[in-house]
Amino acid sequence: MFRVLIADDEPIERLVVTKKIQKYFQGRLEVVQAENGKDAVRLFQEQKCSIALLDISMPGMDGLEAAEKIREMDNECSIIFLTAFDEFNYAKRAFSVRALDYLLKPGSDEELTAVLEEALRLAEKTEKLAEIQETASLQEDISEERGSDNVRMQAVSDAIRTYIEENYAKDISLQTVSEAMGYADAYFCKIFKHCFDKNFTAYLAEFRVEEAKKLLLDVSVNIKDICTQVGFHDSNYFARVFKRTVGETPSEYRNHILGKSGKV
Repeated sequence: MFRVLIADDEPIERLVVTKKIQKYFQGRLEVVQAENGKDAVRLFQEQKCSIALLDISMPGMDGLEAAEKIREMDNECSIIFLTAFDEFNYAKRAFSVRALDYLLKPGSDEELTAVLEEALRLAEKTEKLAEIQETASLQEDISEERGSDNVRMQAVSDAIRTYIEENYAKDISLQTVSEAMGYADAYFCKIFKHCFDKNFTAYLAEFRVEEAKKLLLDVSVNIKDICTQVGFHDSNYFARVFKRTVGETPSEYRNHILGKSGKV
């Protein structure tokens, strides 16, 4: 069973979220509670948590500072912010620690459970990767490849980039691309990080946002259509990812850019 840390200085908030998790993830997630950022960092390490659900505004060490320290301890954990603050600077810092999501209070049960399901999937994947590394000395093999075959690795990164450019509008995943490249998922995950210095999910989201920015220059194209064209299936999620990356919603970005060019 995986552990999820809930850090919030409001006891009622912790209780509400804990009950939701126990209701939807009984037998799959064990809850660890912290009342401030300092305790969150300590308990995350002591209890070997895989997921951190953090409030931002907490006394002493806030949730963003705690997230930075947690990320230093665990490069693969899922960090989720649940906060009442909808500000770009907060979202930007959340993005810098590779937060899985940034949910606003009061959020719906569906939104919370959806992001926790994704966090669980990633935790299970990380666990399997660790097992493979122990039995096959995967890290040693990759390190050896990095030092002795830079030319081939460049060719691999070019092939990955081309595949994403040609298929980003489709429902692709790390597994989809690894299969197309002929690699095992765990091995491909390490290769991808070496080639692009970020994980697959972050790279794909940023690529899709850049393509969306180009399409937004054409006022004749509906924003919901753009959402679909760049590979997002939910317009609300597309808007959240776009704002987190750019600092504006798609419509705000369109008005801002076209207003500068005198086209609107």
